[in-house]
Amino acid sequence: MRRAVEALNRIGFLLERTREPTYRVRAFRNAATTVSALPKGELRRRLDEGTLEELSGIGKVTAAVVVEAANGETPAYLTKLEESAGEPVTSAGTTLRAALRGDLHVHSDWSDGGSPIEDMALAARELGHDYMALTDHSPRLTVARGLTRERLLEQLRIVDHLNEKLAPFRILTGIEVDINEDGTLDQDPDILERLDVVVGSVHSKLRSPGDVMTERMVKAIANPHMDVLGHCTGRIVVGRGRPESEFEHEIVFEACRQFGVAVEINSRPERLDPPKRLLSLALEMGCMFSIDTDAHAPGQLDWQPYGCARAEDCGVPAERVINTKSADDLLAWCAN
Repeated sequence: MRRAVEALNRIGFLLERTREPTYRVRAFRNAATTVSALPKGELRRRLDEGTLEELSGIGKVTAAVVVEAANGETPAYLTKLEESAGEPVTSAGTTLRAALRGDLHVHSDWSDGGSPIEDMALAARELGHDYMALTDHSPRLTVARGLTRERLLEQLRIVDHLNEKLAPFRILTGIEVDINEDGTLDQDPDILERLDVVVGSVHSKLRSPGDVMTERMVKAIANPHMDVLGHCTGRIVVGRGRPESEFEHEIVFEACRQFGVAVEINSRPERLDPPKRLLSLALEMGCMFSIDTDAHAPGQLDWQPYGCARAEDCGVPAERVINTKSADDLLAWCAN
């Protein structure tokens, strides 16, 4: 059973990292969940009887993967994916990627991610990370199932349990908190105080006038609970796309420098935010950075090289990237 579940999840991971359609990924993730839930001996019985496809979530392709894996073979579908998608997502950015100790912007199925917290943590650990910050959305972003105060408190209890189980790997408690239109943060201050990492991002009124957006962002950056400014321009560079939000770049980056808030280098291929001209400006102005994936699925955790490549192109040194720090040093930096 373990071989089959591992093969199905590995296929899901490889499909996620190459941005395959969600329905294809879900087929293998769901099949893995189905197989892992089978009572002892049930899988072998169904293999002998040829009744795998009678199970919910098991189709012709996923059944073939299960049969081959259960027989000690590497499934042909997995072999094909490993050959075509097993290479790094980009050959650039290798020096910075090797220096990274974790990822500070990660979502789970508690908000709009597709996988459980533990699956995200295990994938991060497999990629060589020492830690990841779990940063599900805040209440205002209802379309993303943002976490209410009560749900976030429950998540913190679950993270405590998982950290005992996964040690020495650490799940850092966190949130991607909405920056409200008045510059406040979309979660109670006493909750934000408890979290290890707070990423603040603008998700609404992205076409506001530049002076309005600047005031909004600077007020949030000045909040003592904020640690990272997420995807600062809000741009989307694929499909129909979305233009950059307008704001006074020098003022916002100077606020980040003064208040000790890292500028996120968002590695999602559809974001690649900030653009290189602004990344270079933030570097020149003395900002610190965080190279994150904004991952919503395990395979997307392997997108960090995209951000690392852009950072290296702009000359960002490892000592200016906060997630090259150990977990303890990072938490000390965030607490300052």
